[in-house]
Amino acid sequence: MNARRSIADLSADLADRAESFCRQYFPEGRKQGNYWQVGDTSGAKGQSLAIRLQAEGWRKAGSWQDFATGEYGDLIDLLHERLGSVTLKETLREARSFLGEGPCPAAPRETQRAERPDAASSKRIARARKLFSAGKPVLGTLGATYLQGRGITRLGPALRYHPRVFLRQGEDDANPPQRAPALLAKITDNRGQITGCARVFLDPSTGGLAAIESPKRILGHLHGHAIRFWSGTSRSDLIVGEGLENALSIGTALPEFNLASCLTATHLGLFIPPPGIKRIWIARDNDEAGRNASTKLRNQLESLGIACGGLVPAMGDFNDDLRAFGKDALRRSLLGAMKAQGLEIEDG
Repeated sequence: MNARRSIADLSADLADRAESFCRQYFPEGRKQGNYWQVGDTSGAKGQSLAIRLQAEGWRKAGSWQDFATGEYGDLIDLLHERLGSVTLKETLREARSFLGEGPCPAAPRETQRAERPDAASSKRIARARKLFSAGKPVLGTLGATYLQGRGITRLGPALRYHPRVFLRQGEDDANPPQRAPALLAKITDNRGQITGCARVFLDPSTGGLAAIESPKRILGHLHGHAIRFWSGTSRSDLIVGEGLENALSIGTALPEFNLASCLTATHLGLFIPPPGIKRIWIARDNDEAGRNASTKLRNQLESLGIACGGLVPAMGDFNDDLRAFGKDALRRSLLGAMKAQGLEIEDG
């Protein structure tokens, strides 16, 4: 999609998929005839807010009204209200993501066929999509507190929060699952379609990671995919890193860059580059696993004719660097490393 397309064009495209839009962003609502009814713009249960699903005469699909407050508008307005305290740019970014029109060009048909999951994976992907759609905007939540406690200020529509996510400890089925707060991050393919959901379980008393075995877990399909954070500007280069916090630490220092988090060293080495990308900066952890994954990905990218640059933290990972040295020092270090590798840096 042309980045300069008007808000009216985006609104019209959302209206064409009004029912899918409602099911994703307002899962607590119900279909009643030609309307989706929900409690309010936050997505609570109820019937005060009605969203028209199909055009009727001069009444457009996607138009809505909250009869309790008198508010009304189109689906861009409604999405902005649903996301909460975000900018219009972030709302439009989320709309493009929903439409499968993220910053990356559409993948060729051969790639789309190769990325189709099997039946078992499809069930996990469906669960992941349902979980992410049930999340709320991350700003002002325990999820944001966790990231800000690690010095991270780069957020985005790829992140959400849910206060009560199912959590099973151990492999014993006799041990019933509990519910715990979690930061959610959507994993997407190169078409912008959700293939999985990363869950970071949190401790509400400390704002840090939950004191459980494996507080970071993945639901769905990650192989070759990533959690993506768009800067809002189309670029021909991309920073690809390991963990979520590490990628967002780089993004905090370099907000003008687009990011992809592969979550683990293994999946960093398996990352499938998006069409149209000419250069990838591989941001690995400072350990043997990161070194091996970086080498594997570099070999793959070079075979495809994609230029590569390497970014390595001074400490164990980039979040360690961010917390130890601060955002400005990390920015200088990263830009210095890029320039030292003889690759021209885009202005963005």
